[in-house]
Amino acid sequence: MSSLRVGVIGCGSIAIKRHLPEYLANPRATLAAVCDSVPGRAEQAARDFGAPLAFADYRDVLARADVDAVSVCLPNHLHAQVALAAFAAGKHVLCEKPMAASVAQARAMVDAAEAAGRVLMVGHNQRFMRVHQVAKQLVHSGQLGAVLRFATTFAHGGPEGWSIDGADSWFFRRQEAVFGALGDLGVHKADLLRWLLEDEVASVAAVTTTIEKHGDVEDNAVCLVRMTSGALGTIAASWTQHGGEDNSTHLYCEHGVVHIGSDPGYPLVVRREDGSVERRSLEAMSTNDHQAASGVIDEFVDAVLSGREPAVNGRAGAAALAVIAAAAESSRTGRTVVPEPL
Repeated sequence: MSSLRVGVIGCGSIAIKRHLPEYLANPRATLAAVCDSVPGRAEQAARDFGAPLAFADYRDVLARADVDAVSVCLPNHLHAQVALAAFAAGKHVLCEKPMAASVAQARAMVDAAEAAGRVLMVGHNQRFMRVHQVAKQLVHSGQLGAVLRFATTFAHGGPEGWSIDGADSWFFRRQEAVFGALGDLGVHKADLLRWLLEDEVASVAAVTTTIEKHGDVEDNAVCLVRMTSGALGTIAASWTQHGGEDNSTHLYCEHGVVHIGSDPGYPLVVRREDGSVERRSLEAMSTNDHQAASGVIDEFVDAVLSGREPAVNGRAGAAALAVIAAAAESSRTGRTVVPEPL
């Protein structure tokens, strides 16, 4: 296979702003079909991005012999249903995050991908940001010693500024979204921490609340997280930050501090215990307003065509989901929760 023929299922904002243009930009990918149940949306996407076929039912995409893989860009509660059907049809799957509505569903997706011999990748783009890759190299070089404490935040004004449906978006309905800010933003940071520290989350104690948004999901969450190494820190996710996005991470190490995404001029700042400060001019972090290529689509295409495991495989996606599911349970029960094993 020299070119990956792709169907994009769901033509909302994540497809229009990420998946569709990035498939078009990849010389080894061919856009074979688009699909959306909202009347006219798939047809518009087909016109805008040159897809030869537009469907209202995802099963029509999966039935096509000329579709090798699909991007699942649907409301969260549909991820597992469509992915499982795709594996049954012999397709590779790139699924948006959070990968499923529950850890049990995520396990089923992983098992189905393995049984079908197909690639399952989850769209956690934070790993592909250059600043995070450089920070990881630094942390594991041993220069700063072990990470003792951390604080990571993902916050903006809410999905109504991003979603194609605005304030009427499914993001605000628990039946479709399952999670609020935790699933939209917190899950990204759960994946980032596991990957950045090469460590697992041992326990989570969290508080979630709805301060401002309508609907029945949380618009703010603060999680106290303990890693298996003993490192302790926080994950904060918010839809009520007005005045700019916060996508920052701070790593407090034995011999210094790593600041990621907190200085507008320098995405990576390192403060060492001897008082020296290193500021690195790397490419700016991608935001909703200023987007660079995510790296997700290129990774997925290459993984499928080369027959290798993707950087963010199904087990990684399930592990990040398990963290936010534990946070949601902790908030409901008032107890510290151990994430479900995979």
